[in-house]
Amino acid sequence: MYGGFWYYLKNAFTQKDNSLYKIMAINILVFLVFLVLKVFLTIGGAEGIYQEIMSKLMMPAALDRLILQPWSIFTYMFLHEGLFHILFNMLFLYWFGLMVQEFLGSRKLANLYILGGLAGGLLYLIMYNFAPYFIEQRDAALMLGASAGVYAIVVGAATLSPDTSFRLLLLGDVKIKYIAIFYVIIAFANSTGSNAGGELAHLGGAALGYFYIILLRKGTDLGVPVQAVGRFFESIIAGRPNVKVSYRKKNPPYKSEPLKDSEVKSSSNSATTQEEIDRILDKIADKGYDSLSKEEKRKLFEYSNK
Repeated sequence: MYGGFWYYLKNAFTQKDNSLYKIMAINILVFLVFLVLKVFLTIGGAEGIYQEIMSKLMMPAALDRLILQPWSIFTYMFLHEGLFHILFNMLFLYWFGLMVQEFLGSRKLANLYILGGLAGGLLYLIMYNFAPYFIEQRDAALMLGASAGVYAIVVGAATLSPDTSFRLLLLGDVKIKYIAIFYVIIAFANSTGSNAGGELAHLGGAALGYFYIILLRKGTDLGVPVQAVGRFFESIIAGRPNVKVSYRKKNPPYKSEPLKDSEVKSSSNSATTQEEIDRILDKIADKGYDSLSKEEKRKLFEYSNK
């Protein structure tokens, strides 16, 4: 029996190939830590210390300030203030992230989130330093939130399988391409509003999500540097080189269709190669998981459990 949502979330850091739950766990833990910190510092009359800590982790638009805190390019995408802020980000991350992780694997999901956050931060910097409307607001502008990475995953999922439907309250079944288009339009319409920096980051993340999938289908993975950095840190933590690439978590949230006896017999003598797995993953990226044959699903499942 496969575990449910809370099982995977609680065990996020003890299981391999589950980037979705690791990203969610980090966001939730950071939110809770800073929530507790804010309450205690505010009660103690030291709210200014909390604001100072947050400002060092949020991403500034002013380049001279960003140079002094370059880590904020990364840390901003794991920070939230306000329950609804993190709630909606995590809901969309989970709904669309499950699809991306099923189609492309855990590492490429992490690629989308990190690259989406970086792309959102880059567009934010460009607009606040070169667009006349934003320049006057640049020095006071600070950004936080997972939205850019989440938008990359939402649009990436919609690009992968645009006709997949989600059942929405009051609306019924809606194709995810329309959900993605709607949220991109909302971000564009609000890009000159009170949360202009965040909306610009949304658009940067959305653009990254689209082009990441398009280029991946052509054989170019923009996330190779992200994976290289990830493997480096994994090897340090594990105390040994990490040379195995795993494309799917050990306990996927779906069940493969049962094979007939004849299929089991014919397949038991053939070893699955990396080349076959790459071909199967390319097929998923191009046509979706449902396009796989029973044999291909079996090979993918067995390879992920090696």
